[in-house]
Amino acid sequence: MMTDFALPGALLYALLPEITLALGAMILLLVSAWGGEASNPTRRTTRFAIGIVGVTAVSVIFAWIRGDGGTLDGRLAGDGFRYAMDLILLLGTAGSLALLDTEQARTRAYQAEVPVLMLLALIGMMFLTAARDLMFLFIGLELMSIAVYVLAGVNRSSARSAEASLKYFLLGAFSSGFLLYGIALLYGAAGDTRLASIAAAQVGPIYLLGVALLLVGMAFKVAAVPFHLWTPDVYDGAPSPITAFMAACVKSAAFAMLLRVMVEGLTPAVEHWHPVIWWLAAATMVVGNVVALAQPNIKRMLAYSGIAHSGYLLVAVLTNSPAATAAVVFYLLAYTLATLGAFAVLGIVSEGAERPTTIDDLAGLWHVRPHLAAAMAVCLLAFLGFPLAGGAGFFAKWYVLQAALAAPAPLTVLVVILVLASVVSAGYYLTAIASMFNRPRGDRAPMPVQTPALSAAVLLVSVVTLLALGVMPTPAARWAQNGHMGVAPATFVTSASAQPAM
Repeated sequence: MMTDFALPGALLYALLPEITLALGAMILLLVSAWGGEASNPTRRTTRFAIGIVGVTAVSVIFAWIRGDGGTLDGRLAGDGFRYAMDLILLLGTAGSLALLDTEQARTRAYQAEVPVLMLLALIGMMFLTAARDLMFLFIGLELMSIAVYVLAGVNRSSARSAEASLKYFLLGAFSSGFLLYGIALLYGAAGDTRLASIAAAQVGPIYLLGVALLLVGMAFKVAAVPFHLWTPDVYDGAPSPITAFMAACVKSAAFAMLLRVMVEGLTPAVEHWHPVIWWLAAATMVVGNVVALAQPNIKRMLAYSGIAHSGYLLVAVLTNSPAATAAVVFYLLAYTLATLGAFAVLGIVSEGAERPTTIDDLAGLWHVRPHLAAAMAVCLLAFLGFPLAGGAGFFAKWYVLQAALAAPAPLTVLVVILVLASVVSAGYYLTAIASMFNRPRGDRAPMPVQTPALSAAVLLVSVVTLLALGVMPTPAARWAQNGHMGVAPATFVTSASAQPAM
């Protein structure tokens, strides 16, 4: 009997990292079920999960060195972009697990299955980085999403956590409907769900409607305006380690999905969707930064900051060039490191309290825990894109700007909006920094605990790497350049006529 799929050996190599991670997650699930309730089993499974992430990282590096290029009859990628994004996702997951271990030691609020859910979500994310078929994409997206819906509400003693989970589930299910209808229409137009076949299809009304619905679903996942309304509530209500996981990993996986679909699948309709994403990028940068100015709650401020960063990344997606792909990889690496560092500090300052952490809680932090204030300042300046003190954050935005200006039709207006939006973001980043260094510590403000070992490791790796890449970005930039897609991207925009009218 004939089959479209590759031989089992090729399939094994194509899915080696995912298989490794899935086996580890299943073993960990059995350990969590049979391990009993003694001696805080969640911390034990969390540390095992960090080990599984490390083993998976080794398998990713092995697969990258082996270098398939394309696998499973064009349905899965085996290119550098997939494996570079996988390593970023593994880094973000390991850091989030370390923060979970710290919070569990203080609160004992989480069950032993929580690390397993994080690994299952990670499997879905890794499918998203590899998918060259819309069915594989949908499977990965749902595996990631369902696990993250549950993770947002894992703190059973918190009403805010339950509310965040419910909101995320309802809105996420709604967006998945748009995505699935879009996939169905594109299948009807192209006769196949592979991106290569969709890229070769004739553009017609059904095709364009499918593109529109697919774009709505993906815009929700990357938190682009106006599909961003779930983000601040979910980020604020979810436990801090889970928020860090969502901010770093879910965003990275969603942009990997968006970039691959646009570059490899939807080039025939570029004249139709390019102006739409142009306006999405502009609105996302402006709305995210302006609304963040009014947020005293640090997690909500970082949520709107993350929305603004989605706008910056959409600018890179629009340029569609090898430089843009490398810029996205480098940007997400820097963003992941800054996110992990910032949430590590928030977890220590909040001491696992149910109430929101505000800018007032950071007041005078320099006077009582100077290393925490310095680390938080580096992470916030990295988000801002400040040179030297912001480390890799400056070069992350710089590479996006370079790619946008070097596009076949330079995105000059978007570049101006990006720069002005970054200036606006200084208002809330510098306010938080000034509060830590210039304001006195309030009498009622809790004294931050001594930094736990795993949180200290997350802070050290994040801050040192950010600062090192701010001085010597070349090694990471070359690594990001090696994370190119395995197909030559078509030119999205060849003339200014594809630019939206201003």
